[in-house]
Amino acid sequence: MRSSDLISMLSDARRRTLELVSDLSGEQMNVPRLDIVNPPLWEMGHIAWFHEKWALRHLRGFTSIRADADSFWDSAEVAHDTRWELPLPSRKETLQYMQQVLDRVLERLDGDLVSEEDAYFHWVAVMHEDMHAEALAYTRQTLGYPAPKLSTGAVSDANEAQNVASFAEDFSDDDVFITGGQYSLGATPGEIFVFDNEKWAHPHDVQPFAISRCAVTNRQFAGFVDDGGYQRREFWSEEGWNWRTQARAPAPVYWESGPTGWSVRHFDQMMPLASDLPVIHVNWYEAEAYCQWAKRRLPTEAEWELAANGLDRKRRFPWGDQPAIPERAHLDGFRIGCSPVSALPGGDSVFGCRQMIGNVWEWTATDFLPYPGFTIDPYKEYSEPWFGSQRKVLRGGCWATRSRLIRNTWRNYFTKERRDIFAGFRTCAR
Repeated sequence: MRSSDLISMLSDARRRTLELVSDLSGEQMNVPRLDIVNPPLWEMGHIAWFHEKWALRHLRGFTSIRADADSFWDSAEVAHDTRWELPLPSRKETLQYMQQVLDRVLERLDGDLVSEEDAYFHWVAVMHEDMHAEALAYTRQTLGYPAPKLSTGAVSDANEAQNVASFAEDFSDDDVFITGGQYSLGATPGEIFVFDNEKWAHPHDVQPFAISRCAVTNRQFAGFVDDGGYQRREFWSEEGWNWRTQARAPAPVYWESGPTGWSVRHFDQMMPLASDLPVIHVNWYEAEAYCQWAKRRLPTEAEWELAANGLDRKRRFPWGDQPAIPERAHLDGFRIGCSPVSALPGGDSVFGCRQMIGNVWEWTATDFLPYPGFTIDPYKEYSEPWFGSQRKVLRGGCWATRSRLIRNTWRNYFTKERRDIFAGFRTCAR
C-alpha cells in the first residue's frame, strides 16, 4: 500500500476527531457518568494511545511517549466506570499527546510503499479512530449538545437535509422478493482491510424471502406508537417487556408528544417529526415489538447481506465497487442527520433495495457470533470477547459512518437495549 494513502487517511481521521470536540467547553467535556458514553477527554487520549500502541510500540518497538499512558487509556484494563475518576492529563496535554503520536507515525511513513503486514496496524488505527469519532457524535446527541460542524457537512439539520437529497419520484416502499439460494456470506480475500469477524466468506443457504425496499419510517413507527404499541404487552418478548418497563419508555427515546403531533430532539433542537425519514434511535427490543405489531420480522444478517450484495458475485457496495460518493450513500457526515428513505436511488442494490449503506444502521435478527473457522486477528479485543447472544448484528452504517469503514460485509454489534446509536431497521415478510 502507498504510504501517501495512509498518511491521507490518518490525517483525515484526526481532523474529524478534533472537529467533534473543538467547540466543546470544559464543562461540556466533563460529561455525566453514563453507561453509553465515555468522557470525551478520556476518549481523545484513548484514540492516541491505541494508535501509539499498534503503530509505534508494537510495530516499531518504541516506548510510550507517556509513562502513564497505559494506566489512563488502556480500555482492556481501565474499567468504564473508573474513567471519570482518573487524574487525566489536561485538555492541552491530551491534545499535545495526540499530536506527538500522529507526528511520530507520519514521520515513519516516509517511503513509497508499506507492506501488507505493516499496513494492517495503520488501518486498525484509522478504523478505530473512525469508530470513536462516530461514538463522539452519539455522545453529542445523547447529551443534547449542538450538532457538530464537520468539514464534509454541507447541511446542519435533518429538515435541511430533505432539501438537498436526490429523490426518485416513482419510489415505492413495498417488498422485493428474493429467491434465495446458496450465498457466500462474509468477506473475501482481496479487500484492503477487513476485521476478523468478517472472515471468511462461506456457503450459507438462504431460503426465499421478501424484504422491504427501505428502512421503516417515522410515519410507520408512529403508527405503532399511536396504536398503544408501548403499552400493549402482546407485542413484546418477555425480555423486551422487562426492558420497556424498567426504562418506562412510552416512545422512541427522543420523541415528545404535543398538541400538533410528535416532535423529536435532533442534537440540541426540537423539530417536528419528519414522516419520511427513517426511524432512528430505536433499540433491538423496539424493532422486535414493531415487527410483531406489523406482522413482519427482522431480516437475518445473511438475508440482509444477500439483499445488499446480490447472488451472482461479491460487491463491495450494493451498487457495485465504485466509491461511496454522496450521490450513492449518506455517509461521512455529509449531511448532519438522516435523509428521506426515498433519496439516493444511485445507491440501490441489484434487487432495488435502497440505502442499505449509510443513513441509519439496521438491526438484524442475528446474534453476534463468529463465522466458521474464525481466527483472532492481532487486535484480539475487537470481536472475540463480545461474541454471544447478548449482542445483535447491525449492518450498513449510518450518516456519521466514514465511507472508508463501511462495506456490504461489515458487521457492527451492540447490546439489545442501546438506543443512543444511529440505528433503525428494515423488515421482512413473515
